[in-house]
Amino acid sequence: MPALFVLLWSTGFIGAKFGLPYAEPFTFLFMRFVLTLLLLIPLVIVMGVSWPSSLKLWKNIAISGLLVHGAYLGGVFYGIYLGMPAGLAALLVGLQPLLTAACAGPLLGEKLVRRQWLGLALGLAGISLVLGSQLDIGESLFDGFGINALLSVIVALIGISLGTLYQKKYCTSMPLLSGAVIQYLAAGVLLGLGALLFETRQVQWSVTFMLTLGWLVLILSIAAILLLMALIKKGEASRVASLFYLVPPVTALQAWWLFDEHIPLLGLLGMLIAIIGVVMVIRKPILRQ
Repeated sequence: MPALFVLLWSTGFIGAKFGLPYAEPFTFLFMRFVLTLLLLIPLVIVMGVSWPSSLKLWKNIAISGLLVHGAYLGGVFYGIYLGMPAGLAALLVGLQPLLTAACAGPLLGEKLVRRQWLGLALGLAGISLVLGSQLDIGESLFDGFGINALLSVIVALIGISLGTLYQKKYCTSMPLLSGAVIQYLAAGVLLGLGALLFETRQVQWSVTFMLTLGWLVLILSIAAILLLMALIKKGEASRVASLFYLVPPVTALQAWWLFDEHIPLLGLLGMLIAIIGVVMVIRKPILRQ
């Protein structure tokens, strides 16, 4: 089940690649969140799931949703929309455990052990190799997909990292399913405003787009959350965290098969080094108080 969860999670980047030719990123995500909420709210009611007990917790959950879903998904989708390869986007945001660990000290008072500092260094070295492998001699990195695409994915990385820390500090008592509803509501409002202010909101309806949207709603936004709830109930959530480092290579393999996205040998080596760095950071004990 943990491996299945990670496999499903990796298809989110592929879904972005499939759907973005037919809709702008913020419009695409707004539609995804609206459809998800139309299905998720009745599910919460039918299952009798409790809602957060205080207005303060509602506010904190909404803020975490703006970061974890709004900034993260908005940044990833916009970066891919601007031309960044799906595999590279997955690798960049896959560095989230490194950034989270680096920020945990000043924000949560946690300290890294020596192995984790080495993991941070390896992660940075690995991503540098991956980015460098995208270049031809005399070519700028931004000739491939543009600096705005890179900045968008960096925003996504910062959003998911800060959102994880915020959720850990302020939302420990969050009910998973009803909390997800609040997070999707907050992120949907943010992305809806983005679509209203910066996009044409035009959609080219096609079978591919509708199937992709259905997959992202049913499989990513609902089934994956229910699967995570089952894993938590079975006490296997930690195994999901330990397998998350497989998301970038799994995404890269899917992108190569579906979209002919190639990563040079140097880039594959960099991906391996970055993954080793992430493993060194998240391997228990993750942080030492």
